[in-house]
Amino acid sequence: MNLIKKFLAAQAAVLALWAVGAQADSDDNIAERLKPVGEVCIAGQECKGVGAVAAAAGGARSADDVIAKHCGACHSSGVLGAPKIGDAADWKARAGERGGFDALLKSAIAGRNAMPPKGTCADCSDDELKGAIHKMSGL
Repeated sequence: MNLIKKFLAAQAAVLALWAVGAQADSDDNIAERLKPVGEVCIAGQECKGVGAVAAAAGGARSADDVIAKHCGACHSSGVLGAPKIGDAADWKARAGERGGFDALLKSAIAGRNAMPPKGTCADCSDDELKGAIHKMSGL
């Protein structure tokens, strides 16, 4: 019987030490472990995380960078009817049909026909897309 009491006392001691160690963790450490890994931004509302993402990515990309990496694949050759880079007449006609340059930008952001939203540049800002469209269209 004495052996059983010693065995139970040892287990109780281990449990007590574990509990003390668990309690020693500060509220700040617990909050750090439980913090969210991201945020959801809603269109039309300010999103404080967007600036941090842009800064981490090296700031705004130039129109040439966006076109080379994302737009050129389709707009260089006119894949699936995409207006070609530098074909000002085609871009101007499309802008006229849709209601101007802002309508072209809105189409680029939302996606149109075979083009997905924001083309293939999901992390591009609206200003980066605007610059790329200006550069490609000449408008």
